[in-house]
Amino acid sequence: MKHTISVLLQNKPGVLSRVTGLFSGRGFNIESLSVAQTLETGISCLTLVTSGDDAIVEQITKQLHKLIDVIKVTDMSETEYVEREMVLIRVKAEANTRAEVLRVIDIFRGKVVDVSSKSYAVEVTGTADKIRAVIDILRPIGIQEIIKTGLIAMSRAKKQ
Repeated sequence: MKHTISVLLQNKPGVLSRVTGLFSGRGFNIESLSVAQTLETGISCLTLVTSGDDAIVEQITKQLHKLIDVIKVTDMSETEYVEREMVLIRVKAEANTRAEVLRVIDIFRGKVVDVSSKSYAVEVTGTADKIRAVIDILRPIGIQEIIKTGLIAMSRAKKQ
């Protein structure tokens, strides 16, 4: 089962290396990893996706808590949360396919971010399923390159 884990940590050299080393040293795979600074100076939020049963994920979170620069660990799978990924896709856009590419991108609420005489670079943001769907639809047209971000996630606000 996939688990999305959010880790607040000190933004210092070597911290990310220690977190990823914890995974590789125990034979756990990181399927997706995204990290960036938060509003608070010196604090970053790392979002990672890993697979495993509940016992493995519990072991991972306990090991993460032991790292000195880790502030908070949350298994997002235990809460309601919003998740997003972004993908940049360079797709063939010759005279006979340009309109079709634009229709597909419009349907997925994406946007064209670069144009050449033979291709479009497009940006699509959404859930992993949405990203997979747009890739599947554009593949027959001719995908030339794909760059994906890691998944990011945020807990939903408590309803009053």
